[in-house]
Amino acid sequence: MLKICELETFYGTSQALFGMELSVDKGEVVTLLGRNGMGKTTTINSIMGIVPPKAGSIFFRDVDITHLPSYKTANLGIGLVPEGRQVFPNLTVKENLIATASNHQNNDRPWSLDKVFEMFPELAARSSSMGNLLSGGEQQMLAVGRALMTNPQLLILDEATEGLAPFIREKIWNSISQIRENGLSILVVDKNVADLIKLADRHVIIEKGKVAWAGSSDELKAQEDLQHRYLGV
Repeated sequence: MLKICELETFYGTSQALFGMELSVDKGEVVTLLGRNGMGKTTTINSIMGIVPPKAGSIFFRDVDITHLPSYKTANLGIGLVPEGRQVFPNLTVKENLIATASNHQNNDRPWSLDKVFEMFPELAARSSSMGNLLSGGEQQMLAVGRALMTNPQLLILDEATEGLAPFIREKIWNSISQIRENGLSILVVDKNVADLIKLADRHVIIEKGKVAWAGSSDELKAQEDLQHRYLGV
């Protein structure tokens, strides 16, 4: 589904990624873990064409997207839930969901307002509320719903539950589990390792812009020293 090879990305003259490698298979949930400032968001921004890499390659469903503009990458079937949610503050919940809705990949069971509202009843109750009046948890649900309304084949979540109350985090994880059951591939960045171990197939730990470790949930759970060394937990 997604394959990143030897990626090098810079901010001006400052290098952030040093030969980054990552892959996500069809129907798989993969996490990207690491302390702050290690290159997780830069990896996602490189995938989406927000910060184009200087070297290396990114393939999505065998299409080279390394130097594509963001809108073309999105149209190929990658949905992004960005760090900080970035909902449209001056649009209602309903308007946020339909503003970028599309079905470029001709999904035969496309996401709709009804399906999003069924997953997140809180959004249905606030469908006419402006985005800037929502709580942090409601904004995160809206950001997930907005990405789903583009009918992606790969969903990327950057800091999926950052700053959310525990019961809201649980709701987000449950929704991601439901999305996975529909066969969607998922790449997720988050710090709640215990939740991710239960959800994901594989984990990639990044340190200083390159892969420090990769393995299964069972392997990560068994190696507590890895969590202390690279994640600070």
